[in-house]
Amino acid sequence: MRVAVFQTNPVLLDVKANVEGVVEKIRRGKEKGAALMVFPELALTGYFVDSSYHKAALKMNSPEIMKIVEATKGTAAIVGFIEESKSMNFYNAALVAVDGEARFAYRKLNLPNYGVFEERKFFSNGKQVTVFKLNEFNIGVFICNDMWHPSIPYLGVTQKADIFVTLFNSSQGSMASEFSNIESWEIINKFYSRVFGIYNIAANRVGSEALEDRRDDDEDESGREPADNHSEDDTVFHENYDHRHDRKYYRFWGGSEIINPFGQQIYRAALYEEDEIIGDISKDLLRKKKIILPYLRNDDPFFTFRELDRILFQKDGVKT
Repeated sequence: MRVAVFQTNPVLLDVKANVEGVVEKIRRGKEKGAALMVFPELALTGYFVDSSYHKAALKMNSPEIMKIVEATKGTAAIVGFIEESKSMNFYNAALVAVDGEARFAYRKLNLPNYGVFEERKFFSNGKQVTVFKLNEFNIGVFICNDMWHPSIPYLGVTQKADIFVTLFNSSQGSMASEFSNIESWEIINKFYSRVFGIYNIAANRVGSEALEDRRDDDEDESGREPADNHSEDDTVFHENYDHRHDRKYYRFWGGSEIINPFGQQIYRAALYEEDEIIGDISKDLLRKKKIILPYLRNDDPFFTFRELDRILFQKDGVKT
């Protein structure tokens, strides 16, 4: 199956422009024979939406979502956006659209609320790990911080997932200076592929956004850092502090990748610039991995269930 990852630079809070960009890329991916196209977390809104999150939210039947769904006729796409539910809850979500049908929206389960992250302040938590069928593959969708909690990917493989699709927005400087986001994501993506024997299609974004935006109304509202502030050396940490408006820019590093079931990187997008990667994944390679390294052959989810029941609900769950 041919898959494509589009590493985009969304315009902050400009849903219309971002939808147009996604639709154009879906059409381009179809021309190249892609059966599945993956876009980053919050690809329709940008990341630092702050208290304007509700202005950029879309319902599953909104015209913007329907436009993307229509574009998927003959293919499939997974696109990050802000979902507004019927009960007026808001979610950091991923639209799953297949052959002109909106299958469902996966809702991010673990919302970070530390450092520069304030997702729990604005969004509700998802409640379910969903695996869906596309062609001959079972696909599990995850969003960013979900992958930092191993129990969540485990729930995907217990549903026989062959592929993890990981949408994220990772920027430099968003964590402590002792912590490398690039290195950490490389380890995480390879770890799950190697241990679970699955493909991991990981989509990160690029571009820069301000954490705190206090600009005047007549200024540029794109949320992007002025072009002349970009570092010439794309491999060096880069952030810019705007003292005039009391805001710091964070630069998203890209590096989207596809990892095979042996934990090997087979495709990778560029760092710090918009890019796309298109390649083929094979059911035969999944089979080969399960024969050579059958890590999960004797995994027993019922044992996990019993132990969780004991730990959570029985008084003698923890021995001291």
